[in-house]
Amino acid sequence: MIIRPATETDLPTLLEIYNDIILHTTAVYSYEPHTLEMRKAWYKDKVDQHYPVFVAEDNGRPVGFSTFGPFRAWPAYQFTVENSIYVAADQRGKGLGRALLAPLIDAARKKGMHALIAGIDSTNDASLRLHKAFGFEEVARFREVGFKFERWLDLVFMELILS
Repeated sequence: MIIRPATETDLPTLLEIYNDIILHTTAVYSYEPHTLEMRKAWYKDKVDQHYPVFVAEDNGRPVGFSTFGPFRAWPAYQFTVENSIYVAADQRGKGLGRALLAPLIDAARKKGMHALIAGIDSTNDASLRLHKAFGFEEVARFREVGFKFERWLDLVFMELILS
């Protein structure tokens, strides 16, 4: 298993991972699968804004990815970013989240960020434990702000102060 920066050739596989998460989990509060064009635009935005995208690769196959991006659009939030970690269904529970979060924290520090935010569905125990293990603390819980799979979802915000 290696962790490396993503390349454009990874995008079809990253799209498969992301779409599976949209369709089968509450990790993304979206209903419709994305297209390759959407993933290419997403990647271009990350590159243009100098935000990292890391890939976990196993035997030449991307099996997970992580990134961060702006927390909110207003200028006063410029030192806060929000992270995302996605792992292929057949690779969950193998420590990939840990391997993908560590370089994100380092990249955020190197970029001069002050805070890293994670928005996590309240039923995603693995992600909540992962972030807590890295020192993130729960700072907010929004009740019933999402609706997916015919049920209301609570969103937890966790935060890591980087300074």
